Amino acid sequence: MATKPAVAAFDVSIAPRARFARSALLADYWALTKPEVNFLILITTFAGFYLACANGWRDFPWWSSINVLLGTLLVASGTGTLNQYLEHNFDAQMRRTSRRPLAAGRLKPAAVLWFGLALSAVGSVYLAVAVNVLASLLAMATLQSYLFVYTPLKRKTPLCILVGAFPGAMPPLIGWAAASGKLNFQAWTLYAMLFLWQFPHFMAIAWMYREDYARAGYLVLPPDDRVRVRLVNLQTVLPLLALVPLSLVPGLKDEAKFYLIGALLLGAGFVYFAAQFVLGKSNSAARRLLAASIIYLPALFVVMVFARG
Repeated sequence: MATKPAVAAFDVSIAPRARFARSALLADYWALTKPEVNFLILITTFAGFYLACANGWRDFPWWSSINVLLGTLLVASGTGTLNQYLEHNFDAQMRRTSRRPLAAGRLKPAAVLWFGLALSAVGSVYLAVAVNVLASLLAMATLQSYLFVYTPLKRKTPLCILVGAFPGAMPPLIGWAAASGKLNFQAWTLYAMLFLWQFPHFMAIAWMYREDYARAGYLVLPPDDRVRVRLVNLQTVLPLLALVPLSLVPGLKDEAKFYLIGALLLGAGFVYFAAQFVLGKSNSAARRLLAASIIYLPALFVVMVFARG
């Protein structure tokens, strides 16, 4: 009987540690899915879905939108997880990624592999059953091209950024296909906008972590300094020169002045920070450009959705 208080105290001390361990484990699996990337994916997927709906908010198919967002989220989460599985040895060599759950050794590779495969398979099947086959095929094509084409190219050539922009621009197509069952000029316009946006966005990241990438053997930027600067300048400026006028196209059809003004203001801000980066080539300028890109994309698509009414 005298030992019961001691045992009870021991149980009390163990319980918080067990809860903390479970919370930490869940946090690690959550981190595998790359939620910060998924946020942008879901916004652009929803925008594609909404813009493909003929009646806008009137009689909006909320349940269908939830289905496509859930399926897309599962596939995107699986892609992010499998990407970390494939690159965990290289992630461990980079300061930016060394604390990721697998790279840091907090999770086992086999567990991460099965988690990524399960998410991807369930998401693909869910899209095919709950949405339509075209949306599922687009999601699977995104996963496969990202993992098996773009990912290995990162260690071979700076052209990986161009190649990776193709699957990276797929979310609005998935949303559009989910709503209409087909793809048209408007859908491909959204695709082209997201395709072009990725270049200045990734140039900011590549410049900020150029030493990290080089340490891990990634060739996202050329090793020669002059060639690197020239490539960064071109891939920052030229896509933006195409993106800003292209971003006005969705507002021309319906003469949506609200959208045109919003797109012009957002584009002007994006160009301003890109110019600062190109002229300055500092990490702080790259960080500001990265922040501008992260604000620009969801803001543009949100304005597009609300301008549609």
